[in-house]
Amino acid sequence: MDYYGKEMSRLIQQLSSLPGIGAKSAQRLAFHIVNMPLEQAKTLSETILDAREHICYCKVCCTLTDQEICPICSDPSRDPGTIMVVENTRDLAAYEKTGKFKGLYHVLQGAISPMLGIGPADIRLKELMIRLKGDVKEVIIATNSSLEGETTAMYISRLVKPTGIKVSRIASGVPVGGDLEYIDEVTLLRALEGRTQL
Repeated sequence: MDYYGKEMSRLIQQLSSLPGIGAKSAQRLAFHIVNMPLEQAKTLSETILDAREHICYCKVCCTLTDQEICPICSDPSRDPGTIMVVENTRDLAAYEKTGKFKGLYHVLQGAISPMLGIGPADIRLKELMIRLKGDVKEVIIATNSSLEGETTAMYISRLVKPTGIKVSRIASGVPVGGDLEYIDEVTLLRALEGRTQL
């Protein structure tokens, strides 16, 4: 049954097609957009169109940017000898927020997942291997601790090791504030294996 009329239903339907937006969230967003001042709604729609038209992949690290080469890759103060491999731009942003990593990144734009039909050729591994022909000393693999992330990490490790470049994997384990009794065995084992001296 159509409660709102054709245009409102269409807006709700389009919003609910976005990832992470269910029917209720889409409805709430639709009402918010319809009640916005017209100029604000126009600015929102223009911003979405501009982003879709101008955002592309960095020619060096494959992150999303509105320039040919992203600000991180074009920063001369970054260490080009260390490359951190992440699954997506959100992961890159998470590491950048720490303010501690001073190397460069490589964004895979996904992870190997045979269940979903995503193989090594479907992510940005070829571009990574081209970058490794330069003066790279270490590759830090920072994929997620999921099955797909672990599979991708092992695959990258096997590709990079024959080049003689040092390959490392980020540590994972017990989160800050986590109670040991609620943490799964795999996480506890990785925390134990990745222990550091005090």
